[in-house]
Amino acid sequence: MARTRKDAQPATHNQVAMVFDLNKCLGCQTCTVACKRLWTRDEGMEYMWWATVNTQPGRGTPRDWESSGGGFRDGVAQPGRLPTRKDFGEAWEFNHDEVFYGGKGQDVHLAPKGKPDWGPNWDEDQGDGEYPNSYYFYLPRICNHCTHPACLAACPRGAIEKRENDGIVTVNEDRCRGYRFCMEACPYKKIYFNQARKVAQKCIFCFPRVDQEVAPACARMCPGRVRFAGYVNDPEGPIYKLVKKWKVAIPLHPEYGTEPNVYYVPPLAPPRLDENGDVDESQPRIPTEYLVSLFGPAVHQSLATLTAEMAKARNGEESELMDLLISRKWIDMFRPFQRDPSTIKWGGRV
Repeated sequence: MARTRKDAQPATHNQVAMVFDLNKCLGCQTCTVACKRLWTRDEGMEYMWWATVNTQPGRGTPRDWESSGGGFRDGVAQPGRLPTRKDFGEAWEFNHDEVFYGGKGQDVHLAPKGKPDWGPNWDEDQGDGEYPNSYYFYLPRICNHCTHPACLAACPRGAIEKRENDGIVTVNEDRCRGYRFCMEACPYKKIYFNQARKVAQKCIFCFPRVDQEVAPACARMCPGRVRFAGYVNDPEGPIYKLVKKWKVAIPLHPEYGTEPNVYYVPPLAPPRLDENGDVDESQPRIPTEYLVSLFGPAVHQSLATLTAEMAKARNGEESELMDLLISRKWIDMFRPFQRDPSTIKWGGRV
């Protein structure tokens, strides 16, 4: 029997979500390192990056994930490809001993052993277009904690669970037997397989922190104030205002049918230059059709609203949207996860 979206657990009353403002992401990888140090340091997790930041346009991680299938179409599950560890990018080994203890001074430098031909951020900063109108932007990604998770519908063991109180999607490792149907089914390919423990593992939205009203580590550590975290149905929270009220934050690949709960404020770019080096306003530097391929047709209205509100702010008029996105008081980005983690007595790695 073919799986359908009805096999995925229904929406919860409270649903956590994130919004990434792509106009502020600088590709510094602070979020990826914060997540790595906190959650993926154990055996079998060497190649795992639950939080990633890739350059767009690009092949992403795992390699070519956008064309790897999965998700739903018209409510019916679609076939997906199982990504390999090589697609994700193996953890490289470096010549640390030679550099630091080999006694060769400046005759050697730090370099990976062998000749790696792929990694989790292999095409960083390459982008697309031709000079002087080349372009790129950074795309942070985590598990989308979807309203209708394809991974949940695919698991024959019932090991994928969606928490009733906040909609966070988790893997029950006691039930998981490593069949990896979840990895095939996820259209965003944000589930990893631990070869040492033979279980699937993924981003958990830092639920031990969320349970204590502390923002996820990737969001709280972001120096660019890119990540908003909260509940999508909280009318006073920034997520609701960006997604529901202003409708400038939109999901990535909505056509996959999982209703992801990670949203993006699409990127704007400097104007194009013509052959004389003069500003050409006739077409955007980042092709709109490319943004539509990522975010769907809703990107048109999102860009129009952003442009209009930016113009208001430049003219000295008030703009609630611009105040939200500028985030002068960073802690307001995390309502209600605003508690100071240093005030909590933690029992583990959080």
